[in-house]
Amino acid sequence: MIVQAVNLSKQVLSGDKPLTILYEVTFAVEAGDSLAIVGASGSGKSTLLGLLAGLDVPSSGSVLLNGADLFALDEDGRAKLRGELAGFVFQSFQLLPALNALENVMLPLELRGVSDASKRAEVALQQVGLSERAHHLPKHLSGGEQQRVALARAFVSQPKILFADEPTGNLDAATGAQVIELMLELNRAQGTTLILVTHDEALALRCGKQLRLAAGRVV
Repeated sequence: MIVQAVNLSKQVLSGDKPLTILYEVTFAVEAGDSLAIVGASGSGKSTLLGLLAGLDVPSSGSVLLNGADLFALDEDGRAKLRGELAGFVFQSFQLLPALNALENVMLPLELRGVSDASKRAEVALQQVGLSERAHHLPKHLSGGEQQRVALARAFVSQPKILFADEPTGNLDAATGAQVIELMLELNRAQGTTLILVTHDEALALRCGKQLRLAAGRVV
């Protein structure tokens, strides 16, 4: 199992009262599988994704990524593990506005000190059909093009796990469908494990498994 969540709970204070966002969520994902986390708005989907990626800390419970206990590590240790294992795609693209498409894709490789970052980033942009847009800044790219750059950046490190949070949320239906095809195609080609949050039932059904949340519980 590449991802395991065990009795994962998250509480926050709302005023002076505890508010439970997630309650004892337990599941496991095998390497190479795809899992869609679905549920109504406010059901805890994005919170769960953040915990699985170690971007947030649970109130109780544990997450194992590739056998490593995420929350037995300090923040630096979690960041290191994320850097080694995970790629990310967000609804809001999260591209750096001052960097062009190629530089945005190179970034995760440069942070790891990879020597041929530029060449690998060029190949990744080619895979998403954006070679000719390599030197354009994000503001000169359409939403669909920005999300394709974000996909290239996520896959360029050949991550074992890809976390995607509403990857088509800011795109129209036709562009969203193209991005989904591309993401699933890259996923199959690299044998990545895909965990995505979506409200799109059609997208959820394209994944091997679905995990449905209601009021912070698995249903």
